[in-house]
Formats: sequence, C-alpha cells, structure tokens
Amino acid sequence: MAPLLSRILAISAFILGLSMNTRAMPTGLEEREAVAVPQYVLSYAPKVWIQSQDQYNPSDIAAQVAHTKPQVNFNVVNGAPDPLTLDNLASLNNLGGADVYLTSVDDITKNPAWLKGVKPDANGKTNGATTAAVIVNDHGSGNVDAFYMYFYAFNQGNTVLGQEIGDHVGDWEHNMIRFKNGVPQAIWYSQHSYGEAFTYSAVEKQGQRPVAYSAKGTHATYATPGDHDHTIPGFNLPEGPIEDHCDQGTLWDPIASAYFYSYDAASNTFKAYD
Repeated sequence: MAPLLSRILAISAFILGLSMNTRAMPTGLEEREAVAVPQYVLSYAPKVWIQSQDQYNPSDIAAQVAHTKPQVNFNVVNGAPDPLTLDNLASLNNLGGADVYLTSVDDITKNPAWLKGVKPDANGKTNGATTAAVIVNDHGSGNVDAFYMYFYAFNQGNTVLGQEIGDHVGDWEHNMIRFKNGVPQAIWYSQHSYGEAFTYSAVEKQGQRPVAYSAKGTHATYATPGDHDHTIPGFNLPEGPIEDHCDQGTLWDPIASAYFYSYDAASNTFKAYD
C-alpha cells in the first residue's frame, strides 16, 4: 500500500472502516451535507489506466468487508455483527476498537474471485461495485484539497530474486489535487511509501482531467507509463532491481462509482454529500 501521509490514510480508514486495523469512527460520519460535491472536484477528477496484465482490478469496498471477520489477537470478536457491513462496521469501536483486525474468511492462497475486483467497462465504470472514495478538505480562503482514494482488494508485490514480496489484502492508493478558488494547482501521485507531486499543467490529461497510471499488481500511481524504479523510495532511478510497470490497459473513471465526503479538520468529522 502506498500512503501519501499517515494522516490521510487514517482519514480513509475512518470513513470507510476498511483499514485492516479498525479505528474509532468520527462522530459526524453519519450526518449528510445538504450541498453537492463541488463541481470542480468532479470536473478535474483523475482517470486511471489499469495495467494491461494486472489481474487485480479496482474492488467493491462493501464486498471486502463482507468477506472478513473481526478478530482480536486472532480470536473472533464476541458479539460482532454478522454479517459485517459498512453500515454496522462502526459497532466494532465498542468491541475492541483499534485492536480489531478484519481477517479474510476465505483462504486467500486460493485466489478467491473477490480478490480480483471488477474490470471497468468501456465507459470506465466498475459496474455493481463502489471502488473509490473522494474526500474534500476545505482549508478556507479558497484552498481546497481533494483526495481521490482508489481501492483494490489485493496488492501483488514485486518479484525480487525469484521471490514475490509485498503481497497483502486490501490496498488503498490515491491522487490528491490542490485547488485554489476552484482552479487545480498541483497533483500528488501515491507510490508505496512515498510518491510524487507535479504542477497540474505538467501532467498528461484527457480534456482537463489528469491521467494516472496504476502499476501492475502494486497499483502505485504514476504520472507516466513505462517502467518505474522504486528500490529506494523517493530516488526514482532510471532503472533498478525493483520496478513497477505501467501501460494503457483499461481506462478507469473512479468517480463513476464512488463515495463522496467532506472533511473538517478542526472537528475531525466527515459528512457524506447528498
């Protein structure tokens, strides 16, 4: 999983409860805002190229929860709701909270179908699956950060010296766009334990929407196709023993099937947009 900032990853976990470690949910989560998502957040939302040979596509967030059981110290939590859903997930805060881990009910070594997610259709939509979350953080004075969070059920790691390293269940990636008075200024691409930032004007676009490239298996997001070294985070050497691979396989439009929230940093609360 490739975080931007630990604080932002905590935000995504709070909102959807899909961190492998379930944490306390903000009290304002169930409230809804009687306003629409800012149009510029939608107009400039990134599109993502899924690598042509990647068998692990964007995944339904609710389906991930449905295939898990809550455990503390490898023991199933007594009194936990069954089945577990996004609607009742917050009840785990009173049944172990930060010590609860969501553990697959299936043997993942057998590569169950739900790990492979949903391939986007010709319009870029993951039909029948909500596979992304958009979080809008308004700092005031016209400064807004929009986080476009992408969910995959499985992260397939890179092969190093014949060994596949870094496999894990549950994989969040993201772009973040900084806006000033509704105009995009810069965009961040999350990559493993680091990432890259560019001015909005510098990156590839389809119309006015930035383009991201999701690496095969790891789903690290890049601004360009091709091979990307990530042996040493942040160095981005021309080549190396550990590389991500990107191309124009299947085009995904994350906002076509997404949850939308605003976030207030002062009160640490979220509200779902109407």
